[in-house]
Amino acid sequence: QVQLVESGGGLVQPGGSLRVSCAASGRTFSRYAMGWFRQAPGKEREFAAAISRSGGNTNYADSVKGRFTISRDNAKNTVFLQMNSLKPEDTAVYYCAAANTAVSGAVPLNRRQYDYWGQGTQVTVSS
Repeated sequence: QVQLVESGGGLVQPGGSLRVSCAASGRTFSRYAMGWFRQAPGKEREFAAAISRSGGNTNYADSVKGRFTISRDNAKNTVFLQMNSLKPEDTAVYYCAAANTAVSGAVPLNRRQYDYWGQGTQVTVSS
């Protein structure tokens, strides 16, 4: 069982930066690939970024590539999403998720591949 708690959301102006964090419980954090998804009002939850168990592999949605960076600290059971050059269309609830992958370098893109989810943190980009 893994429990995930996101933090760091808030209101930011267009062009600004924000870093959201996700703290995981348990001693098996390094066995899970981690992902960030987001859900805007009236839209389906969509993939944003993912990182493999060791952090060696990452993947990003085209909409955030070059602006967002996912990272993890396995010693602190935490995954981060650094968001730069934020746009109003980045406004959403951001969720972190954990996937128990069989392959150590896997970076799952599909939300159905994830086993545990946090409660989400709101990010609003507005002037």
